[in-house]
Amino acid sequence: QVQLVESGGGLVQAGGSLRLSCVTSGRTLSSYNVGWFRQAPGKAREFVAAIAWSGITSYADSVRGRFTISRDNTENTVYLQVNNLKSEDAAVYYCASGAPSISTVPGAYRDWGQGTQVTVSS
Repeated sequence: QVQLVESGGGLVQAGGSLRLSCVTSGRTLSSYNVGWFRQAPGKAREFVAAIAWSGITSYADSVRGRFTISRDNTENTVYLQVNNLKSEDAAVYYCASGAPSISTVPGAYRDWGQGTQVTVSS
C-alpha cells in the first residue's frame, strides 16, 4: 500500500510563498496521477491542482497563476509551489494518488496523506 507524507507547510505572511512536498513510498510515483487538495475549517475538501503521470497538469481557477505543481520521479516526490498567498489559501493541504486519471473530485483518489497546515497572516 502506498504511503504519502506531506511537508512544507507553515505560517507565512500574505503575499509570501511556500513549497509543499508529497513524498510517496510503497509505489513508484512515475506511473500515477497525483492531486493536491485543501480543507479549511468548516469547509469541504477542495481541489487545488493535479499532475498526471504524463506530466499534464490541472489547476483550480482560484490558484491558477499562483500555484505550480511538479514532480520529481527520481525522488518519488510531487511538489506544490504556492506563491502570493492569500488569507483564503489557509487550510490543511493534502496530497492524494490512485486516481485513474486527473480528477478534481476527492473520491476519485484512493490514497491520502495526513496533510500539512498552511497558515496565512495578514
